Amino acid sequence: MHMNRREFLQVIGIAAASGLALHSRQALAGNGDALYDVPRIGNVSLLHMTDCHAQLLPIYFREPSVNIGIGQAAGHPPHLVGEYFLKYYGMKPHTRDAYAFTYLDFAEAARTYGKMGGFAHLKTLVDRLKASRPGALLLDGGDTWQGSATALWSNAQDMVDAGIALGVNVMTAHWEMTYGAERVTQVVNGDFKKAGVDFVAQNIHTSDFGDQVFPPYVIKDINGVQVAIIGQAFPYTPIAHPRRFVPDWTFGINQDGMQKWVDEARKKGAQAVVVLSHNGMDVDLKMASRVSGIDFILGGHTHDGVPRPVPVKNAGGVTYVTNAGSNGKFLGVLDLDVKDGKVAAWQYKLLPVFSNLLPADSAMSGLIQKVRAPYDKKLAEKLAVTEEVLYRRGNFNGTFDQVILDALMKVKDAEVAFSPGFRWGTSLLPGEAITMEHLMDQTAITYPYTTISELTGEQIKGIMEDVCDNLFNPDPYYQQGGDMVRVGGISYTVDPAKLVGHRISNMMLKGKPVDPKKTYKVAGWAPVGDTTSGAPVWEVVGEYLRATKTIKHVKANQPRVIGIGAHNPGIAPNVI
Repeated sequence: MHMNRREFLQVIGIAAASGLALHSRQALAGNGDALYDVPRIGNVSLLHMTDCHAQLLPIYFREPSVNIGIGQAAGHPPHLVGEYFLKYYGMKPHTRDAYAFTYLDFAEAARTYGKMGGFAHLKTLVDRLKASRPGALLLDGGDTWQGSATALWSNAQDMVDAGIALGVNVMTAHWEMTYGAERVTQVVNGDFKKAGVDFVAQNIHTSDFGDQVFPPYVIKDINGVQVAIIGQAFPYTPIAHPRRFVPDWTFGINQDGMQKWVDEARKKGAQAVVVLSHNGMDVDLKMASRVSGIDFILGGHTHDGVPRPVPVKNAGGVTYVTNAGSNGKFLGVLDLDVKDGKVAAWQYKLLPVFSNLLPADSAMSGLIQKVRAPYDKKLAEKLAVTEEVLYRRGNFNGTFDQVILDALMKVKDAEVAFSPGFRWGTSLLPGEAITMEHLMDQTAITYPYTTISELTGEQIKGIMEDVCDNLFNPDPYYQQGGDMVRVGGISYTVDPAKLVGHRISNMMLKGKPVDPKKTYKVAGWAPVGDTTSGAPVWEVVGEYLRATKTIKHVKANQPRVIGIGAHNPGIAPNVI
């Protein structure tokens, strides 16, 4: 049977609609011009990326199937997953958008639509959008210098150079601080100053006299319009990470300071005020309700891909809050029409970055190849093969988290293991080799030390309760970090709606209740205390992977979740 082009495309459309795997280039009929043709409105344009976690090459990244909202956040963006997400935003299943924004049919969709992001492809998109938007600025929300082997081994220089080459104009920070205050200052006063990159953070002060460490904001003239960009670094940096990295700086949310700088910028003639934030979306939503005079908050930290800005009412009017995903998967495009000293109209698009729809920029490709060259052999080492989708993202254990936990318990001969609730870490598809690069994508930090502790059951529960409160405290201002600590060995029940100290119950180890008085051997890594010794976690997990050879039948140790309703839109059906 011979089909003409029209008949063939109809068949392709039917196959996609029915969810059938499309393992050919024909599945991507068309070149993406329509997807990335975003007509400009107004006279001010801002491009926004965040949380790329040092991923210079295209990647797979599975979005969460568990993202629970508590209190007023329950059932509202960004706490929507899977089909709930598609329904809320009017997206169709088995489409590029469904693949980009949700976990649904992840392996099949990934094989159909390919990898996402990559700085060479992102560069092409940024340049295309800047060409159609004179004066447009590229804003980087942070978590740019950390998350890969090459970033760690080059002391972040690969990402500093790549960000400058990408055309970043203004930046704020989070994980950047784990390279230490001296290194951050060196880049800001050296590379960035030379390249004309503004580094802004209104909430970082000296711990002695409370002086600003970095400029709180910058005012840019865009086509004759004065636009203020205020920086908001991650508020809990010295708590979520070892204090020794920033011993002389304080952070915090600093809501009053934010209002002060908004007012000052307005008095200096700013006709539009935008906050470049690394608070996390729930924190930004609360801040937007408390601070007046902000037009948009372009947010990061929680890795949420939010297609439509959320309007928040406050004493001064309405502030719109966004979050632009992670890993280079998305680029936010904000157009403002500023008239008579205020924003009269706006347009926002969160564009998925499909690497096979955007040609790679040759200069950026060359830069990436150059920075990777010294490490190529080490990165390519094949440690094992996976028969499972390996991923991290979600409120509780992912399958790659489970591999790390299993490795810690096996190699360290421990009964229990803890792994941090980090949101970064690329995903792998069934049949892929797990390379050293993939392992480093999950573990590349400046405090990778593994630990062994003797803890009582009571102490273990206390740790789990504390981290759980960081995630599920009903007041967003007390949500201090990532997702729930990943737990190996112990099964448990969690009620996110309870108060601290009462969320964790039914803790079981090898079929027996965890005894509050008994001592257990617990393995972990990434200590935030003073520990600066212990084998790096990638050595421990690498040893496990080389010995195991094939990773299969991975069952993520997900807790039983109660107290939040049977059809909570933040939990995928049949996941927990």
